[in-house]
Amino acid sequence: MAKLHRLTARFCASVTKPGRHADGGNLYLRVDASGAASWVFMWARGGRQREAGLGSRDIVSLAQARELAGRMRESLVKGIDPLDARAAERRANAARLTFGECADTFVASKESGWRNEKHRAQWKMTLQRYAATLRPIAVADVSTQDILKALQPIWRTKPETASRLRGRIEAVIDSARVAGQIDDRAPNPARWTGHLEMMLPRPAKLSRGHHAAMPYRDLPTFLTRLRETEGMGALALEFAILTAARSGEVLGARWSEIDVDAKIWTVPAARMKAAREHRVPLPSQALTIIEKLSEARMGEFVFAGQRRGKPLSNMAMEMTLRRMKVEGVTVHGFRSAFRDWAGEETHFPRELAEAALAHVIGDKAEQAYRRGDALEKRRALMEEWAAFCEGMERRDDRR
Repeated sequence: MAKLHRLTARFCASVTKPGRHADGGNLYLRVDASGAASWVFMWARGGRQREAGLGSRDIVSLAQARELAGRMRESLVKGIDPLDARAAERRANAARLTFGECADTFVASKESGWRNEKHRAQWKMTLQRYAATLRPIAVADVSTQDILKALQPIWRTKPETASRLRGRIEAVIDSARVAGQIDDRAPNPARWTGHLEMMLPRPAKLSRGHHAAMPYRDLPTFLTRLRETEGMGALALEFAILTAARSGEVLGARWSEIDVDAKIWTVPAARMKAAREHRVPLPSQALTIIEKLSEARMGEFVFAGQRRGKPLSNMAMEMTLRRMKVEGVTVHGFRSAFRDWAGEETHFPRELAEAALAHVIGDKAEQAYRRGDALEKRRALMEEWAAFCEGMERRDDRR
């Protein structure tokens, strides 16, 4: 056997030369052309070279890699394939891992790549509330009947939520399989094609849920009541209504995005559903909210939460509606009210109303030629919307 421990921690931390760097005892540090490095254990069996990845250099230290390699050498001495030994160990560990634990681990590994807090909250909520019956079950033991028990209560009443839940359960189980916690030969019990589609009606055949919206004619009266309601949630809700923005965009708004002099709120692409920067012209009523909050500014968020450095809770606006005893209406539904008003009560072009909602319209060629965002035209639209919400009569010269 080649000399052991040939590498040093300093060398491993700094090496960028592509190739394999041997530590001895079948352990190598592999560096690719980009400079990324990972540990591999290599051996021969039946005349064929095999290898097992031991993790990234940035996560697994040299000492940890040597310890893992030592276990694999022990398996070879016993005549056991190291990959088989590792798979058996993972399956044994999986017997102790529940679906809930795997779900939480999966969300934690993915949430940094999700654009907004609301999306993260939705993943967590669905896998906790609607998959509650699955959480205590060992992930390797989750069956088709267990999946159906979670899905059937909401499959017809909340078809969109149920469809998303099924996909999220499938993703969690797939991640557990990739991690070696489930036999990779076992089919995923949450898969749709050729499996659950045989037992559940297709989501497309179910009535698609829509966000319940307040009739736009009721907005002036509602806004008067809303302004009598105290709390940051009420201010955030009024701002969302006046700007026709999504709740996640409002709750994530930062002071650095607000240009009071230009009367513009610029939402970065990373926080937009369409992944494109969106400039929002701020009507005077929305600027009044900004000025009020600026006097007691706390941290980077415009609508600051109770926890320092955190935005307002994603449920704050919904809770405001509940305290006002406004039933059958959602926060997102106010965007629908805006769109109905623009179509029924104004002569602004349809494309302008869609742009105000940050909807992507037209095919890719049309989008490529439409370089501008019609900011000033949208400003006239949003000023008229704010005036309507105030209960003011329409002015034809704003059209």
